[in-house]
Amino acid sequence: MARADSLQGALPILILKILARRGPQHGYSLTTVIEQMSDDLLRVEEGSLYPALYRLEEKGWVSASWVVTEKNRRARVYEITAAGLAQLAAEEQRWTAVANAVVHILKHA
Repeated sequence: MARADSLQGALPILILKILARRGPQHGYSLTTVIEQMSDDLLRVEEGSLYPALYRLEEKGWVSASWVVTEKNRRARVYEITAAGLAQLAAEEQRWTAVANAVVHILKHA
């Protein structure tokens, strides 16, 4: 079982990828997608998610806006920007290289 802090370094790329594939999402939706797609192996706490979203917004990789949901509640919705798409491409290459190196070591050490 993955510890909550093991997700920390991967959280930004996971957020960017979900936004790129699924379009605008609110925070709760992002946590739900990550947890469901990882079969609950990766758990996202609010204390990690929202600071990560704020950092992505500060870097210009996501934009945020307030919307009113179908249940008449206000929700902050996040959307990937063009700069975020470029960053996602670079991060995917980096993560793939790191993952391949780890797999290589696990197989050959």
